[in-house]
Amino acid sequence: MSNAPSSAADSTASTPSASEWSPDQFKVEPCEGKVRFHDLDLPDVVMRAVADLGFEYCSPIQAKSLVHTLDGRDLVGKAQTGTGKTAAFLISIITDLIDYPYLGRRRPGKPRALVVAPTRELVMQIANDAAELVKHSGLKVQTVVGGIDYDKQQRQLREQVVDILVATPGRLLDFNRKNDVDLSEVEILVLDEADRMLSMGFIPDVRAIIRSTPHKRDRQTLLFSATFSDEILHLANMWTLDAIQVEIEPERLTADTVEQIVYMVSEKDKFNLLYNVVRQQELERVMVFANRRDQTRRLTERLTKSGISAALLSGEVGQKQRIKTLEAFRSGAIKVLVATDVAGRGIHVEGVSHVINYNLPEDPEDYVHRIGRTGRAGAEGISFSFACETDAFMLPDIEALIGNRLQCLHPDEELLKRPA
Repeated sequence: MSNAPSSAADSTASTPSASEWSPDQFKVEPCEGKVRFHDLDLPDVVMRAVADLGFEYCSPIQAKSLVHTLDGRDLVGKAQTGTGKTAAFLISIITDLIDYPYLGRRRPGKPRALVVAPTRELVMQIANDAAELVKHSGLKVQTVVGGIDYDKQQRQLREQVVDILVATPGRLLDFNRKNDVDLSEVEILVLDEADRMLSMGFIPDVRAIIRSTPHKRDRQTLLFSATFSDEILHLANMWTLDAIQVEIEPERLTADTVEQIVYMVSEKDKFNLLYNVVRQQELERVMVFANRRDQTRRLTERLTKSGISAALLSGEVGQKQRIKTLEAFRSGAIKVLVATDVAGRGIHVEGVSHVINYNLPEDPEDYVHRIGRTGRAGAEGISFSFACETDAFMLPDIEALIGNRLQCLHPDEELLKRPA
């Protein structure tokens, strides 16, 4: 989309020659009712990354959106996390930046594409996915998030050229006001989980950020939300131009094959309960969800010290380590995978017998995503949720969403014994 003139010598790193790899090396047979990535006329360097990731057929949101976004259209998409929407907008961004290379002198801190997301964990996950998809293209990805590494992020913005910037609203606005980020030539703007940004009070920051980008007629804008409330549709109408609207129906809320049990337990007894449930029931493949990254880290360490093979999956885990961890979990080398909501969404591992919610999630929809990791493809699964004095009040909202009363039990004393 860029029409800036000048010499390619000042651009980002060079793209590998097409002779190094061909889509013919990645065979995917046509399948009725499915769209192959081969069918989308993607650049070879993008197809090579798609092949590396093992993507063969588009998910529904990818199939419905890419045909429009690759053509430069604005899009408003209703889709939950875990549907493949991240890859959908990243593939569209990367393809556009490759097909329309910036030929002028690049200045640090001046991105061509901007992705705004509400949480640090989601930003890190998007950036990890982007790193995998750009690895053959020479495009550069940077993150800007609150709470950590202020000086390091500022230094990178001042010193390094960036093609795709992934950011949380508050920190991005801070750097923008200090002129460390220049958004005046953003060609593609993505607003991810707009409903969550609305509920978290970020819309004033997002408005200020958007005012710093080119007018909507001079950029492509993609907005994704799990819900289409009147306010979200109003914002979408303000920020997009003649947008295509795509809706993906959410997966069935909770599978009949998942038995859902809530243990009423004090916070101080939760780890003992977790340990004893895993040990006494000899669980082989279980996912444990907690609300915060520091909590997932501590749980992984305590489980490991207690003799249970466990590994961590959170936004701070790099893509290579993430892949290794998932392979070990699939093979059975790791019995317990401890994850945050953002890191855990989109994980499809066959044979997960149990999901344990160490905390009840603050967003009822996250409960649905969590327990959906088990009871897949007709197999039976069990979810245990630990509800204590600080999070039991979330149960009514979860029950209202899933349309069922949850079975609440007090654990036997045997399940609360301290690990030996």
